[in-house]
Amino acid sequence: MTRRTDGLLMFSGGLDSIVAGHLLKSQGLSITALHFVLPFYSGLGDSHERIRDFAAVLGIPLIIEEEGGEFMEMVRSPQFGFGKNANPCIDCRIHRLLRARQIMEESGALFIATGEVVGQRPKSQRLETLGLIEKCSGLTGRLLRPLSARLLEPTAAEKSGIIDRSRLLAIDGRGRKEQIEYADRFNLPHPSPAGGCCLTNIHTADRYLAMAQRFPEFTLEDFRLIAWGRHFVIGDRCQLVVARDSEENDVLERIVSGEDLVFDLADVPGPMGIGRGRFSNDDILTAAAFVARYSRARNDAAVNVRVYGGTCESRVVTVSPADPALCEACILR
Repeated sequence: MTRRTDGLLMFSGGLDSIVAGHLLKSQGLSITALHFVLPFYSGLGDSHERIRDFAAVLGIPLIIEEEGGEFMEMVRSPQFGFGKNANPCIDCRIHRLLRARQIMEESGALFIATGEVVGQRPKSQRLETLGLIEKCSGLTGRLLRPLSARLLEPTAAEKSGIIDRSRLLAIDGRGRKEQIEYADRFNLPHPSPAGGCCLTNIHTADRYLAMAQRFPEFTLEDFRLIAWGRHFVIGDRCQLVVARDSEENDVLERIVSGEDLVFDLADVPGPMGIGRGRFSNDDILTAAAFVARYSRARNDAAVNVRVYGGTCESRVVTVSPADPALCEACILR
């Protein structure tokens, strides 16, 4: 089989992966970008135009992998634990590289490249951790970090002369000055450096940890919801998610399952709510009051809320918007 690409590039579309891609392309190498989409954003009909645009600037083909249940199971029980919040960064990196290795081998590529920088992230990019990830993903000698390559052992592609090691970089630490200067020198458009996965966010992490404790048999649909809306705990076994804006209304409509209770305003525009768990009639009234609280009708004495889905017969309940102190007491941010 004719080899179609020299290497596969783990491509977030961020500054580091863009610079890594350009470094390799500048050596005349044929590179294919591989972009992973977290389960929270998978299956929502996104065309991923932003990522496609950055790949197009580099002139490299792009593969998009939307993640689901396998990613969730990795988060449920990470071998190397969480970082500061609920971020299983080491396990995540290994998980994705195992899939990338499969694609690499199927395509006949010789190596996988990443935008990782020695010392940039405290959990997954320490020098010893980079070696651990390489070993556990079965990529010893085939995992190239172009931005820090001259600080690391040469890969097989460098030893064979396919890649000119002297033209790679030796960046370390958390700063992005050298990457920004490189991008400016070659007129590479790039986004501002970001904070990474939403599981590093303390509020999303709190939601995940609370869900895992209260509902250990959580589903992929439950897992996907932690990135969206306001989350409330109602009663002993109930969870309510209320959209914060019209965009989140659209997302919740795509995530909602046939077993969920759905709450929406019957007479005025407002947020959608998704209820999961065992809702008593009192729980339904409480959830409806919470949804009313975050609508334009929050100051009305009585608000009509439509409730349907799951085993509940469709009906409209009339409630007073919940007291802000009660909402605050029940919220999982």
